Amino acid sequence: MFNKILIANRGEIAVRVIRACREMGIRTVAVYSEADSEALHTLLADEAICIGPAKSSESYLNMERILSAAVAMGADAIHPGFGFLSENARFAELCTLCNIKFIGPGSDVIARMGNKSEARNTMTAAGIPVVPGGKEPVRDAAAGKAVAAGIGYPVMIKAALGGGGKGMRVVRSEEEFETSFLNAQREAMKGFSDDTMYIERYVENPRHIEFQILADEHGHVIHLGERDCSVQRNHQKLIEESPSAALSPELRREMGETAVRAARAAGYVNAGTVEFLLDQDNRYYFIEMNTRIQVEHPVTEMVTGQDLIKEQIRIADGEPLSFTQEEISLSGCAIECRINAKLAGKITGILLPGGNGVRVDTAVYTGYEVSPNYDAMLIKLIVHDRDRKSAVRKMQCALGELMVEGIETNLEDQYEIFTHPVYEKGPVDTGFMEKYF
Repeated sequence: MFNKILIANRGEIAVRVIRACREMGIRTVAVYSEADSEALHTLLADEAICIGPAKSSESYLNMERILSAAVAMGADAIHPGFGFLSENARFAELCTLCNIKFIGPGSDVIARMGNKSEARNTMTAAGIPVVPGGKEPVRDAAAGKAVAAGIGYPVMIKAALGGGGKGMRVVRSEEEFETSFLNAQREAMKGFSDDTMYIERYVENPRHIEFQILADEHGHVIHLGERDCSVQRNHQKLIEESPSAALSPELRREMGETAVRAARAAGYVNAGTVEFLLDQDNRYYFIEMNTRIQVEHPVTEMVTGQDLIKEQIRIADGEPLSFTQEEISLSGCAIECRINAKLAGKITGILLPGGNGVRVDTAVYTGYEVSPNYDAMLIKLIVHDRDRKSAVRKMQCALGELMVEGIETNLEDQYEIFTHPVYEKGPVDTGFMEKYF
């Protein structure tokens, strides 16, 4: 087993990995920016090393500084968490060159699945259903318009190397295509330093269903059920739940088997997520594969009883999966919501909910300074109960207990969603927020 793991991240996911390592008897190294010298992950790790100023490009996105820190601190593996360098193929390659194990898939898989066009072509060759779209990426509006005309409107413009809802636009007519394309391209360039775009058919008000997969180096690939991520604003997830109320046992089995086939087609190893759109007629389409642990992984842990971070580490160390597909079953319902800061500032007081079936993943505390330099997510609130109705009610109670003072958050917004009669009844599709909020 690894002796020491460096966590190339910050915030709650860094804390989550540190705790898993501690339970496994593995020492940890935290990297931190000058703005994070008093951050919880910095304080919890066995060792910590500063890697630069607050600006991400000079710290958490600086591959040379992170790798130098890993070598200097004697780490034999790096866990990238999510965001930052977690899906950067070059970083994974450099880890290998430095004889440091990257806890994730190989650099070739990250590169292939990170490019939407290549990912789509890989899935098509494997017989996985995909959303109708262009075969090749495009770099100018005229070429994109030609592809859109061949597909038929409405279409979705996507950053080929993007994620997190950035560089995406829905276009319903030829007249609005060029403006939308250029705006999405500028956003993609700013977010991913790449202006390559991809065009596909826009599926109206689908459900966003993703399957958690695990694969080891010994040829074993399994799925751990699905997460329904349909409650979104501007293509960014707000709430995730497992299992999906939209799936029958038969459809769940079929989509799970398809997700496993997709992972095998990609040559995947470690934890990943296969994402689908499910239309109103229960037809599903592959849209992308996330080659990292997801923000919403706790809901899967709650319904399966498995620790995904520990399993990631075991897989990276060459061990076979700890369980088989037949040993995985979904118990009850789990729901996660994200509490985000609306503005930077100091948290002057915080009260976290608790009780049976309530989990809080966070790195904030009273006196914590929320920086404008990083993601606005403060707290992941997760609940688990015997069924969806009970879990929704438990989340309402937990949100009613939660208090964050000193800064403005989206806490009240989340409470409004969970008490909305349409959400309570469920399931909802991706048009829910636009229609009711």
